[in-house]
Amino acid sequence: MLGLGKMGGNMAARLLRHKIEVVGFDFNKEFVNNLVEKEGLIAATSVQDAVNKLEGQKIVWMMLPAGEITEKQIKELIPMLNKGDIIVDGGNSNYKHSQRRGAMLVEHGIGFMDSGTSGGVWGLDNGYCLMVGATKDVADAVTPILKALAPAAHRGWAHVGPVGSGHFTKMLHNGIEYGMMQALAEGLDLLKGKEEFNLDLAQITELWRHGSVVRSWLLDLTAESLKADQTLDGVAPYVADSGEGRWTVVEAVEQGVAAPVLTLALQMRFASQEDDGYSYKLLSMMRNAFGGHAVKSSK
Repeated sequence: MLGLGKMGGNMAARLLRHKIEVVGFDFNKEFVNNLVEKEGLIAATSVQDAVNKLEGQKIVWMMLPAGEITEKQIKELIPMLNKGDIIVDGGNSNYKHSQRRGAMLVEHGIGFMDSGTSGGVWGLDNGYCLMVGATKDVADAVTPILKALAPAAHRGWAHVGPVGSGHFTKMLHNGIEYGMMQALAEGLDLLKGKEEFNLDLAQITELWRHGSVVRSWLLDLTAESLKADQTLDGVAPYVADSGEGRWTVVEAVEQGVAAPVLTLALQMRFASQEDDGYSYKLLSMMRNAFGGHAVKSSK
């Protein structure tokens, strides 16, 4: 496992708890040492050392930032690996880049899997939703790992199609997530604005969790956060966008498919970066609740 931050570190820990040996490397030695002491990770001092510690068919799972860092790491791995070895990109890479990288690795006889990974900071205990793109032989080889990472061996993961399809599916997942979050935030903002009723948002969101059509994990997290603080005075109304929402909107344009909700949800995130409002604070709080994304302080 290369990259042992919030997601990679928890994924390594979950694998170790399922009796799968994991060799891990991260430039942050504290991350590595923590996993060695608490979970039994096999520590590596470099990427080359990590690869050298693997036996048989080598599977290198990367949880790295999308873009140049991932691109560079894949190219550096090529001479370290043998034909039949596998690279898995579990980060939020653009699916078109994954298609290109998969084709490049085929020329070297190296397998590639793009894994759309959802579950945020809760994945260690609850399991991860994994949407993977790969050839059948690569998917079969990685299946024991997918079963261990998923909520259960036979649910929460799927080989959805060829290389690129995993990240494509995750991209649309995140685009939909933008729309769901925006709808919740706007609705709650309107509830708060009806001052004559003096509505308790913590009570209402908890109410909606049980039997209502809008019940969801996002609502669960929102209700839990509002129990502690409804004012959100310490949260700045600034909502970052990490890329997948933009790619979703571009895909809609390229396909000529109308996606007004997803597009407007993305535009509202842009607006938050120059505006003020309770709904933006709610969006920022939600991102922190499910993904551990940093909340910008209003102080």
